[in-house]
Amino acid sequence: MDTQRFIADRVKGIDASGIRRVFDLAAKLKDPINFSIGQPDFDVPDVIKDAACEAIRAGKNTYTQTQGMPAMRASVTKRLAEEFPRTLGRGGPDTLDSETGLLITSGVSGALVLALLCTVGPGDEVVIPDPYFVMYKHLVTLAGATAVYLDTYPDFAVTAERLEPVLTERTKLVLFNTPSNPTGIVASQKVCKQVIELCERENVLLISDEIYDEFCYEKASRDGGVWCPSPLSESPNALLLRGYSKTYGMTGWRLGYAAGPRAVVEQMTKLQQYSFVCAPSMVQVAGAMALGVDMSGHVDAYRHKRDRVVERLSPHYNLSVPGGAFYAFPEVPKRLGLSATQFVEKAIEKSLLMIPGSVFSKRDTHFRISYACDDAMLERGLDVLVELAR
Repeated sequence: MDTQRFIADRVKGIDASGIRRVFDLAAKLKDPINFSIGQPDFDVPDVIKDAACEAIRAGKNTYTQTQGMPAMRASVTKRLAEEFPRTLGRGGPDTLDSETGLLITSGVSGALVLALLCTVGPGDEVVIPDPYFVMYKHLVTLAGATAVYLDTYPDFAVTAERLEPVLTERTKLVLFNTPSNPTGIVASQKVCKQVIELCERENVLLISDEIYDEFCYEKASRDGGVWCPSPLSESPNALLLRGYSKTYGMTGWRLGYAAGPRAVVEQMTKLQQYSFVCAPSMVQVAGAMALGVDMSGHVDAYRHKRDRVVERLSPHYNLSVPGGAFYAFPEVPKRLGLSATQFVEKAIEKSLLMIPGSVFSKRDTHFRISYACDDAMLERGLDVLVELAR
């Protein structure tokens, strides 16, 4: 039997993740230095674990409303109303504006799938900043749309000046990721304002992927609070995607949310009903109280890790200082005459696992390191990178 005939064309354009290939390689190495995994090295706080366990024992194991449990929605609504009082929170304290929809999702990845399937199709264009999160281009392919890549080298800034020339009458979406994976770059409040104003003027939907919002090391102060810069502070006409995986170490729990134009979120809710159904019930119970858990100690620890990466690597590599997330994206020294893939292969020979830039970009000149590891492993890996540069 020719089983290949059963494979749909939409998935033939999607290749296996280069990051997953490194994961598989890591399993074969003894005591590898793992700079490849985009996962916090700390565990879920006990108070959140306890809430999930208690929910399971209390029978909170059934389907929930597709849009999310009331307590979970109330928790997110309160946070958004506090953070974005001029845009999303115009309905008053603890209340979202009537034009803002909210959907609890199975992670930010689930939200991205729903958002793209609900908004684009054949003939539509989606602008993706290059470098980009690995999932973006493949989800655009899955939705049947066309990816248009916005070159952001050498500083990786997604500015309105760079964005405007690539917009066409077919542009439907712009994917905006701050703090960024893989570069760690954080958009300034000025850039956020200019980008959302451009999208509004051109009638383009901006999807703001802010999964690393708590890992923002030079936060902006506004409206009485201290937050990471976001386009949503300037306008309600963007789709905000956030989650719990990075901030609380809940990567395997699959919990996130989408907030933005009600017309879009309502369609995402409808599609979730026929796909993911709902986010896991016991995880929603835990998530409802997670936003009140103080994670600043972990964020401070990662700020120190970031500082150490910059201190050790800047003398040897061209490195844009990451302002958030837990990644750095150095350039392979040109004098070595190596592509990023070749450079990573040499690093692997020294048991250092990293991801070549070609996984995240049309270029293969840089490599991504994740410093979400303990300090001892971080120092070992930085030693190897300094040695390779020399």
